[in-house]
Amino acid sequence: MTSDDQPMDHVSSSANASGETERSELEKNITARSTWIRLLFMIIYVFLYTISRIVASVVVLIQFFNVLFTGATNKQLKTLGHSLAIYSFEVTNYLTFNTEKKPFPFDAAWPTELPRTESADSDDD
Repeated sequence: MTSDDQPMDHVSSSANASGETERSELEKNITARSTWIRLLFMIIYVFLYTISRIVASVVVLIQFFNVLFTGATNKQLKTLGHSLAIYSFEVTNYLTFNTEKKPFPFDAAWPTELPRTESADSDDD
């Protein structure tokens, strides 16, 4: 049989060397401890994100009824809502691999203002 006559599932020896390199890279990625640790943190942050969204929903309702009955917003609720929004931003950045810095409660304090990002820094120039 010539190489043109070989079945499609046959892998030539030159392709096999390339496949072994790809497989070893894949095995290295799959067995990387840091990847699995990050997965653990991601699961924790999905749980914390869910809780923060529930708390934000409660803040929205309380703030609405406060405005409905008093005609004014509650400053403490506005501050809490703002920090919850920033926290959601930080968690989403971490979950989508845009940053390696873990949000509160691990690497950062509870947010009070938006963090500066690399893209925000470059936009100023």
